[in-house]
Amino acid sequence: MTRSKVSKRYARALLCLGMEDGRYQEYGKELKAFADFYESHGELKQAITNPAFRLDERTQILKALLARIGPSQTVQNFLNLLLDKRRISVVGQISAFYEQLTDEVSNVVGAEVVVPRPLAGEAETRLAKALERMTSKKIRMNVRQDQSIVGGIVVKIGDLVVDGSVRAQVQGIKESLKRGE
Repeated sequence: MTRSKVSKRYARALLCLGMEDGRYQEYGKELKAFADFYESHGELKQAITNPAFRLDERTQILKALLARIGPSQTVQNFLNLLLDKRRISVVGQISAFYEQLTDEVSNVVGAEVVVPRPLAGEAETRLAKALERMTSKKIRMNVRQDQSIVGGIVVKIGDLVVDGSVRAQVQGIKESLKRGE
């Protein structure tokens, strides 16, 4: 079974538990916090995944870490299961899939917005509201700057790309001139 299938399966399982007790968003935050910590600490990663250490030693390391971080008992049990099943190395992928699943459940969609310079005051709020009307979903915007688009805006929501940049318009004019239109 591929790593992504395994990751999806575990993410769905945790989401089901979270949906049953109504704490799925909390579980997602705790899982992400652990995954970020795990991915950023190579020595920890090595200690927990290295088969040179016995499973009970690795379990003790994880248990000590979880005692300091303090996630819910469900997330602790989930992470212990991942360790027992030798799946802890894909905790980052599981967290990413879990976030996608919780977004679907919560009717939230991510939007990647590219602008040439920072959006002024309420422009970002107005843009978010317009995108919410367009998609009929709540929007979680990630705004980044790229001066190469010159002006305008580029919005990516899932597979949909709306390119209103000056760069794209100039490129369109070039293509039209090449074709002789």
